[in-house]
Amino acid sequence: MKAMIFAAGLGTRFKPWTEHHPKALAIVNGKSLLQRNIEYLQQYNITDVVVNVHHFPDQIIEAVEANKGWGSNILISDERDAVLETGGGLLKAKQLLEDDEPFVTINVDILTNLDLNKLLAYHQQYKPLVSFGVTNRKTARNFLFDANDKLCGWRNISTGEEKGPVLTYTAEEKKMLVEKAYSCVVVFEQRFFTLVKQAGKFSLTEPYLDLAAEHTILGYDHSGDVLVDVGKPESVAVAEEYFK
Repeated sequence: MKAMIFAAGLGTRFKPWTEHHPKALAIVNGKSLLQRNIEYLQQYNITDVVVNVHHFPDQIIEAVEANKGWGSNILISDERDAVLETGGGLLKAKQLLEDDEPFVTINVDILTNLDLNKLLAYHQQYKPLVSFGVTNRKTARNFLFDANDKLCGWRNISTGEEKGPVLTYTAEEKKMLVEKAYSCVVVFEQRFFTLVKQAGKFSLTEPYLDLAAEHTILGYDHSGDVLVDVGKPESVAVAEEYFK
């Protein structure tokens, strides 16, 4: 099985570090975020890993080469010409991810102890197009799920804005939906590539919501697991409490 680590972001919330370095190389207890996620995947015998780069790309490439991929086979998807966000970045890496089985993605600034074997087993059992981790933690923007954990839409909690199939729901139907936060750990079927209509720069949220009406996209609830979004400098201290 192959995996992709999204590491091309500008890291604007992580300044001043990202004024001179990519966020992927930010250190948590002596190890970079990139190394930690490569080692996380190794726990589940995933050692063929694509890493996309844009912001200070040479620093990431040099770190991978100097450390011999930390024991994994690392392939670089070079986006230095234009940052493509998660959706565009995934499409650009299509040829590197092609295989006869599903693949996994994770954002480089997410540290978690989610049991990936359980997520993969869940995906294998229900056979959706996409399965991604979710929790009940509080966030400003949530995905919406029905009683069967099927993705039905997206909601901005602050503004009330909604997107996706939920726009066709009645008020009573909306009351039955559950809000859950995206964990950025995802299992995709290969056919996802053939179904995506977007191109260029776009977030994965867009095809999720477009495809949810006709294809099964499931949320795997792993509330109770550790998950730290190391998106800001102050979140490093939080991560260091959990990841030694």
